[in-house]
Amino acid sequence: MATYEYLCSRCGSFDVKLAIGTAPRTYGCPVCAGAARRVYSSPGLSPASHAVAALHDQEERAREAPAVVSEVPPGRRVPRRPHPALSRLPRP
Repeated sequence: MATYEYLCSRCGSFDVKLAIGTAPRTYGCPVCAGAARRVYSSPGLSPASHAVAALHDQEERAREAPAVVSEVPPGRRVPRRPHPALSRLPRP
């Protein structure tokens, strides 16, 4: 579904959601039922949040000059549990 903008000469502009490519040149105004003409406007693009923009910039910088890691960062190691099938194997 796409959002199309229409302008009524009496009531002003309003939006209509229709299937893509099915918007008529005129549409009935929901207030006065008069013929409203379709208005072509720019798409409603919202700017990204600060966090998303920062991650995008970091990704762009990493593409050109990736950081080189010389060692594994310190952290808590999670002990590995043996696989349950190992307990059923014959012992020597």
